[in-house]
Amino acid sequence: MASTVTSSRPGYGQLLRTRGAWTFLLPGFAARQPFAMLTLSLVLLVQHTTGSYGAAGAVAAATGVAMALFAPYSGRLADRWGQRAVLIPGVLVHTLSGLSLTALALAHAPLWALFAAAVPTGASVPQIGPMVRARWGVKLQGSPLMTTAAAFESVTDELTFVFGPLLATALCTAVHPAAGLLTEASLTLLGGLLFAAQKSTQPSVTAVDGHARVEHASALRIPGVRVLIVTFLGIGSVFGGMQVSLAAFSESIGEPGLNGVLYGVFAAGNMLSGLVCGAIAWKVAPQRRLIVGYSALALTASGLWAAHSVLVLAGLGLLVGMCIAPALITGYTLVESLVPAGARTEAFTWLTGAVALGQAAAVTSAGQLEDHFWGGAGFLVPMGGTLLALATLLALRSHLVARPRGRTVARGIGHRVPVAVD
Repeated sequence: MASTVTSSRPGYGQLLRTRGAWTFLLPGFAARQPFAMLTLSLVLLVQHTTGSYGAAGAVAAATGVAMALFAPYSGRLADRWGQRAVLIPGVLVHTLSGLSLTALALAHAPLWALFAAAVPTGASVPQIGPMVRARWGVKLQGSPLMTTAAAFESVTDELTFVFGPLLATALCTAVHPAAGLLTEASLTLLGGLLFAAQKSTQPSVTAVDGHARVEHASALRIPGVRVLIVTFLGIGSVFGGMQVSLAAFSESIGEPGLNGVLYGVFAAGNMLSGLVCGAIAWKVAPQRRLIVGYSALALTASGLWAAHSVLVLAGLGLLVGMCIAPALITGYTLVESLVPAGARTEAFTWLTGAVALGQAAAVTSAGQLEDHFWGGAGFLVPMGGTLLALATLLALRSHLVARPRGRTVARGIGHRVPVAVD
């Protein structure tokens, strides 16, 4: 039975006192960190060995595409066979693939060889975020702390994007260009195995299979999920475009170590707005919040290409980051009202994969723009990605309204409240 805590005012402190929570939170945080380090570590290493941001972006994009394609299937396998059964072989494959990719890059292997190693590296990225959310669902079933747990998880995700790029940049610039990718592989192995070892908190396979027998339809068949996927692709374009363009900008002014600081400011804005967004008792419908928040994101991202000083770029980056978290949180909020309980884990992995795919496309595009046009041309990618996604969101916003399913949608792990459906 779930361990629940009742309170009229549930908060973060009370959440973290939930019995057994730290046993999966700490290894889960360590295993999440590589997700925020992988792309930037790979870009910095391949750019160092090839001298081309275009080549670096293309190799990094291969990892992102592979992750986006395999993430939903990883979620399905975890639901069917259990998290431990998927994680252990997954982290082993990821570690070996990452080490191989590092060795090939340092040996100045041809580009096709780097692509060949990048695909299994991306495909085997462990889906720790959805797995941690599923474990909270087991611990807090029926508790008022469920929404608090969802806010905490979103902030934790953003926190990894504060520390990850800073750590990757520091290791690649101050230690060795390969140090970032080697650390990423090591953290994946250590954190993933420790997380998998916490068998007592993982969801019951029997319970999940029970849902699967009742609701086996893919989340991708739901129109609202497809709209959210496009929306999250635009968010991924911001992450990827910022990573490459900030690295190129920092190098162009002779301060490569500044890249991690600028990206950290961007990610800090993301994290802080996530904290605030999760603490507010919203009265505005999530569909409307998503449109307003995404419009703000597209507006701020559209000014990045015109920034030519460190302070202006840092300020704009902070604003862009502050606009991302509300859009992400609201998108995840909509999943619970749109998707049946038996398909939500898959829906979360589709959205995670969409961010990775958008990031992969943006890394490639921004790298090519930085190589062939003016410095800062890569910032056009976040602008284009968010504007296209916003246009799609506005045109298809009616699909984000939940339709009756003849039952009550149970509360899951996310920034949402129970929705009664007659």
